[in-house]
Amino acid sequence: MRSDLVPEGLWERVAPLLPPAPERRRRHPGRLRVPDRTALAGIMYVLRTGVAWRDAPGETVGCSGVTAWRRLRDWTEAGVWPRLHAALLTELRRADLLDLGDCAVDGSHVRALEGGDHVGPSPVDRARPGSKHHLIVDRQGIPLTVALTGGNRHDVTQLLPLLDAIPPIRGLRGRPRRKPRRLYADQGYDFDKYRRLLWKRAIKPVIARWGVPHGSGLGKVRWVVERSFAWLHQFKRLSIRYERRADLHQGLLELACSIICLRKLRLQT
Repeated sequence: MRSDLVPEGLWERVAPLLPPAPERRRRHPGRLRVPDRTALAGIMYVLRTGVAWRDAPGETVGCSGVTAWRRLRDWTEAGVWPRLHAALLTELRRADLLDLGDCAVDGSHVRALEGGDHVGPSPVDRARPGSKHHLIVDRQGIPLTVALTGGNRHDVTQLLPLLDAIPPIRGLRGRPRRKPRRLYADQGYDFDKYRRLLWKRAIKPVIARWGVPHGSGLGKVRWVVERSFAWLHQFKRLSIRYERRADLHQGLLELACSIICLRKLRLQT
C-alpha cells in the first residue's frame, strides 16, 4: 500500500469510528480480511482519481477496488463519515479556526452518468441526467454540511434541510454551535418566505435580489463557497457522479469535506 494515499492524520481519526470487524469462522475461515487502513487507501485512490472501482490497481492500493467499495458501503451504512466530519469541525472550533459568523450557501450541478437515486433532468445541461451538490461553508470556506439531490431540484428547497444538517459543533465552553449568525446567498435564494424563515431561526439573511445591479459587495463574502466547490470537485470521483447509490456518493462527499477540514488543521499546526 502506498503511504501517500491516506492523508496524514486521517487514519488516526477514522479508526475509532469504524464498526468492529466480523469474527472469523473457526472452521473454513477463508482468506484473511484486508486491513481497514488498506481499504481506506483504496477508497482514497478512487476518490482522487475517479477510476472505476473494478479498475483500481491492487498492486498500488493493496486491495482490490471491489473490496474498497464494499468497505465504503459498510462504513457508510454505519454512519462513519458524518461523525468524522463533525469530529473535525469540533477540532477546528477548539483551535479557533472556524468562523460561524458569516456563512455562505450554494449549489452546483454534476452529471450523473449511471442514473440512480437523486437524479433528475438538469436545467443547465440540456436536461441530461444530473445531480446537485448543496453546500454551506463558514467564512473561510470550510464545509459545514453537504447534501445531494436531483439536478432538477431548486437550490432554495434545500436551504432549511442544510441548516438542520449542520452538526452540533463543540470544542469550546458553552452550548455547541449549530447555526451561523449571517447567511450569504445568491439570487437563487431570493424568496421573502425563506428570508422570514431565516429570521425566525435568528439567522440574518444576506441574499442578493433579482433585478438589482451588480456591485452589492456580497461577492466579497460569498465567493468562498465557489472555491469550496472547486476543492470538492478536485476529487475526480465527485466532479461527475458515477455511484448509482445516492448514500455512497453522499458518503464520498462527506469524506472529501473531512479531508478539506483536515488540511486546514494541518496548515495551522
